[in-house]
Amino acid sequence: MRLNRILLSTLLVVVALVAQVSVLARLNLPGAVPDLLLLVVLGLALVYGHTGGALIGFAAGLLADFAPPADHAAGRYALVLCVIGYLAGLARPETGQLRSATGPMLVVVAAAIGSTLLYAGVGSLVGDDAGGHAGLAELLFTAALYDLLLAPFTVPLIMAVARRTDHDPRVDSTGGTGTGTGGDTGHRWLTPSRRTARGTRLGKAARNGSRGGLLTKGRPTKPGGIKVKGVKRL
Repeated sequence: MRLNRILLSTLLVVVALVAQVSVLARLNLPGAVPDLLLLVVLGLALVYGHTGGALIGFAAGLLADFAPPADHAAGRYALVLCVIGYLAGLARPETGQLRSATGPMLVVVAAAIGSTLLYAGVGSLVGDDAGGHAGLAELLFTAALYDLLLAPFTVPLIMAVARRTDHDPRVDSTGGTGTGTGGDTGHRWLTPSRRTARGTRLGKAARNGSRGGLLTKGRPTKPGGIKVKGVKRL
């Protein structure tokens, strides 16, 4: 990963983890806790792709595993966020630009449900039943609801900051936004050529018309309506 990606990802992950532990976890909401760390991983994965999403997810999850008051086995959440970051990175559009907000919202809902199920599944495999006192259906519903309500205020901002600090050649070359320098240059190149071609056609038409006018004026006419070519005289 590039240095600017590492610095930005580290900053966002640390800020999200501190906010989640010190603020969101103390709201005592029913069911799950809003997962701001998951939203940061999703936003960065939608910009950096599946490889960057997997690396960021693993590092963010490992940091959350050791952050107090963690009560589960170390590496459990790191595995969950690594898989979620990889899968979310696969949803990155080819042009690097998202056309609507429907795609990211669907990714958020799927990630909230998938991370909860994967977290519970890994816990059952390693014999760690932390958080098992709550019902799974309630956790799935509240996790998807809380993350979906928090996503419009976080995911677009994270993606915008990530794009500003990262140069994506695919976006610049395709000119997806239509406001870049490449798009303007293309219009500047096309406009003179069209004008030139149009002027050339008009000039040829004018010259042909002028020649036709001269030929018409130069034809000899006979008085009395007498035709010359192929018709006998009247």
